[in-house]
Amino acid sequence: MKKVVLAYSGGLDTSVAVAWLREQFGVDVVTLTVDVGGGSLRTGVEGRAISAGASRAYVVDARKTFVRDFCWPNLQANARYQGVYPLATALARPLIAQLLVEVAQREGADAVAHGCTGKGNDQVRFDVAVHALDPSLEVVAPMRVGMGLSRDQSIDYAAARGIELPITKSSPYSIDVNIWGRSCETGVLEDPWAAPPADAYAWTVAPSDAPPAVDLLLEFEGGVPVSLDGERLDPVALVERVNELAGAHGVGRIDHVEDRLVGIKSREIYESPAATVLLAAHAALESLTLTKDTLRFNRRVADELAQLTYDGLWFSALHRDLRGYVASAQRVVSGEVRVRLDHGSAVVTGRRSPLSLYEKNLATYDTGDSFDHASAVGFIEIFGLPLRTEAARHGAVGARHGAAWTWTDPLLERLEASVTDPVAAGTPS
Repeated sequence: MKKVVLAYSGGLDTSVAVAWLREQFGVDVVTLTVDVGGGSLRTGVEGRAISAGASRAYVVDARKTFVRDFCWPNLQANARYQGVYPLATALARPLIAQLLVEVAQREGADAVAHGCTGKGNDQVRFDVAVHALDPSLEVVAPMRVGMGLSRDQSIDYAAARGIELPITKSSPYSIDVNIWGRSCETGVLEDPWAAPPADAYAWTVAPSDAPPAVDLLLEFEGGVPVSLDGERLDPVALVERVNELAGAHGVGRIDHVEDRLVGIKSREIYESPAATVLLAAHAALESLTLTKDTLRFNRRVADELAQLTYDGLWFSALHRDLRGYVASAQRVVSGEVRVRLDHGSAVVTGRRSPLSLYEKNLATYDTGDSFDHASAVGFIEIFGLPLRTEAARHGAVGARHGAAWTWTDPLLERLEASVTDPVAAGTPS
């Protein structure tokens, strides 16, 4: 191993890792910092990497690519891990891994490195993605192979080597951010009974402190949001704007105990204002434009894609092919959705589409009803045929057998008590 490309956040651990890799392995270290929005790009990160001993520091603005090629496909699929988590961190890892490989190939490096520990999901995501994209690259994780310094030890290590560090308030939490969401764990949050302290949140106000409700109007084309309140916006600007508006109304807080890939349960606090609003709006538009069978099948696809994304299998053939199906099914998911932000909730209050499958003259019970009520008799006859046949041969499942109904049965006693005798009540017969 002669040259390593390190995924570099600019924080304490990865800054120390630059010097540690050079000292332990005698390698040339190149850093890669990827801006995926949400405040993930620290100020002065390039200079800090050089001061730590990197021979070269790459800083890539990948916000648009991240939203367009990773967040949007996830939104189109309505994918949430275990039905809850919008997969913000998990979505960023394949993009960062891909850029690590591209920089490694450009630099002629024979290895890449990341700052993950041996206990989390991200180590799997990085290792698996890198080896899928370029099996010749070695993957090094300093936190797994001996670096393992405490915070104070890391600060002393950096000071002894003249490494510049950001002067920040020590946080009791482990935090990861990108434009699609913010994750917060460890500290008091490791007790699943403990209520999250106020300082666990940064993007959302407490719902009780939110201002009066407001409505947002979102327009979608092919399952992708393109405008907010009538203004067409590029993907990054749209997500940032919805994050700001929804967060100000306390929308997007998620408190979840999830099953990590490595086999342990973990309590996580997520903030994903834009993802929460956009997923609700997208699902509402799908209910208007997709058939019952497509919607049913899509729920299975969403769960499968969420699991594959969470497990770091973005570059698998199954993930690619399922994304291809989703993209095809989304061709008709176009229209507008109105969402009300109200003290922590994002409630859809209206949806419309030129491709809508909703026919008011069929749905209405009022004047203009064009549904042929008489045809329901034949439909019920055919629909119920299998059950009638089964019941005739095997009996109706769940029906009482053997004993006859008597008025001492609790159900019938309650029924009898609810019947008023008109004579006893003095009502003329």
